[in-house]
Amino acid sequence: MPKMKTKSSAKKRFKFTASGKVKAGGAGKQHGMIKRSNKQIRNQRGTMVLAPGDAGLVRIHMPYSSKHN
Repeated sequence: MPKMKTKSSAKKRFKFTASGKVKAGGAGKQHGMIKRSNKQIRNQRGTMVLAPGDAGLVRIHMPYSSKHN
């Protein structure tokens, strides 16, 4: 059986933790910071772990990256 392909867009945007959770950058920080509160900007720094429902969608596109398929 041939190998499954990984979505290129997904591999650029998501990483997996050692326990198999999905890490992603916070949404809504590309532009328009003057409209956002300082608290929101501060809380969106770095990466965050996705909710289980969203993580399942990412796992479909990255079949070889996650520990727990």
